Parts: sequence; C-alpha cells; structure tokens
Amino acid sequence: MIFNFKEARKKLLFFTFMENIKDIALQVIDTEANSILGLKELLNDNFTKVVELILNSKGNVIVSGIGKSANIAQKIVATLNSTGTTAVFMHAADAIHGDLGIIRDEDVVIIISKSGETPEIKVLTPLIKIRKNKLVAIVGNTKSFLATQADYVLDTTVPHEACPNNLAPTASTTAQLVMGDALAIALLKCRGFSAQDFAKFHPGGALGKRLYLRVGDVCVKNAVPMVTENDIMTRVILEITEKLLGATAVMDGDKLIGIITDGDLRRMLMKHPNIEEVRAADIMTRNPKTIEKNDLVVNALELMQNKSITQLPVMEDGKYIGMIHIHDIIKEGIL
Repeated sequence: MIFNFKEARKKLLFFTFMENIKDIALQVIDTEANSILGLKELLNDNFTKVVELILNSKGNVIVSGIGKSANIAQKIVATLNSTGTTAVFMHAADAIHGDLGIIRDEDVVIIISKSGETPEIKVLTPLIKIRKNKLVAIVGNTKSFLATQADYVLDTTVPHEACPNNLAPTASTTAQLVMGDALAIALLKCRGFSAQDFAKFHPGGALGKRLYLRVGDVCVKNAVPMVTENDIMTRVILEITEKLLGATAVMDGDKLIGIITDGDLRRMLMKHPNIEEVRAADIMTRNPKTIEKNDLVVNALELMQNKSITQLPVMEDGKYIGMIHIHDIIKEGIL
C-alpha cells in the first residue's frame, strides 16, 4: 500500500480544525461585518455625485470588472435592472477584445476592482477616458491607476480579507457588493420606484404576484357553486361536492344572501339528525364576507386570515360570479 501524503495531511488538518470550525465561521462573519461597517467612514460626497450623475444620464449604466469583481459586477447589474436603473454587464477582458462596442456616448461606466491595478483594468480605463464617458471606480485602493483615472471614486478599502492568508477576495467583494446595493437603493428612492413598478419587473415571482395578481385571474377556472335558500340538504351537499370548493353560495334570485361551507354541514349533522327537514336558509351564514373580482389576491388572503375562513364569494358589479379558495392562492405561491 502506497502512503498518500496529501490525503494524510488533509485528514490531519481536518481533525485539527474540526472542533474550531464554528469559530472559523464566526471569525469570517466578524471580519466581513467589520469591513461593511467600515464603509460608513469611507462614504463621501462622491456617492451623492454618482447618484446624481446616473439620474441625469440619458444612457445606461455599464458595470465592468474582472475575476471575482466581475461576479460582483453582474450581481449589481441585476439589482440595478430590477430596481429601475437600466444596466449592462461588460467583462473587462472581453471589453478590450471587442465588447467595448457595448458602450454608448451617454452611458456611465462603473469599473469594480480591489487593487485597481490589474492589467485588463489598466488597458480598459484609458479607452473609457478616450470615449469621454464618465468613469466611476468602486475600488479598494484609492492610490491605484484606476482610482487616479476615474471621475468619481467610491472607496471600498478593507483592512483585511477574511482569508487567513489575506489573499482570497472575501471581505473586499462583500464591500463591493454592499456599495453596489447602496447605489441601487439610493437610485430607487430618488426615482420614486414603487411597489407597482417593482411588480412590472418581477411578474413571474411570488413578490410580483402579490402586487399585480387579481382575484378574477385566479378564480376564473373555478366552478360557480350556488343553491337557493329553499334547497334541501341533499341538493346542498351535492353542489358542494361537485364544485370542489368546500362551499356554496346561497342565492335569492340573482342576489347573494349567504354561504354554506363544509363546516356548516358538519355542524348541521350534529344538531339535525333528520336532514330532510333542513333547508339551506337554516344553516347558511348570512351576509358573508366577499371580495371584488378586481381586488388583489393578496387582499383576499389577508381577509381570509383575519376572519379564519378559507373561501370567499367573488363579486362583480354587485353580482356573485364565483368563489376563490385559499388553495387557489397557495397554488400561486403567494401564501
């Protein structure tokens, strides 16, 4: 059997640190948290000027970087786009090999880098300056080539990476991310970007659905259970069973006067052994809570939760048109 020194060393290190793994995690969290808090001291008037620059620009925000900073740049672009500021990611290496064509005259360019001295950044920066685009540096070295060439500098210097060798980008990329989020949210508030605006950009997600999905959109495929106030229990039970909504509306002509649920039937059976003598009007809940067709589904959910009910008759122009069940809302992923 051949002794594998590398595997033996890995196992030794694992057992050495096994009891301290939680402490290692806590140390990383503390290091990165302190780096974020340190940004408060580094934030200056340049931040306000960058927000004003982007707000007044007629172009897009182009965000670039390389390595881990490129990953952060992509996330910042996604956040900007989802909060009302049109942004495009441009990889620094690809930019100097043709992707520079992404940039238009009115665009604001943000370059993210810890050192500000990587070769690709040092090639890209003068090209941005030649084009006369405004250049914003999110950088961890304010004396770097990138910082000295930029029109505005957002300082993300960190005292130490969470990596024990002070090499792997950890605290520095966290600081970059937080600075980007701060920029996106400042722009959001300055634009008056509302919850309804947010829903337009997130129509497929649960958050968006809470802001735009209407009761009529959900209940349109449901059956429309209804009985008259004089119908016998057999008729009521069959209607609730066939329509699969756990309840039925009780009607007087075209007027909704009550609702009967599965629970009402169970309570009725306990009180009235002879169900042939019972009519819908005897067990219905009069003047039930209702919801309008054009109301948001989230409002229907709130009403159900507040009243501890699972169904609501749906109304349109004062007329009963159907029923929405809490299961319909769960299926939409809103609950």
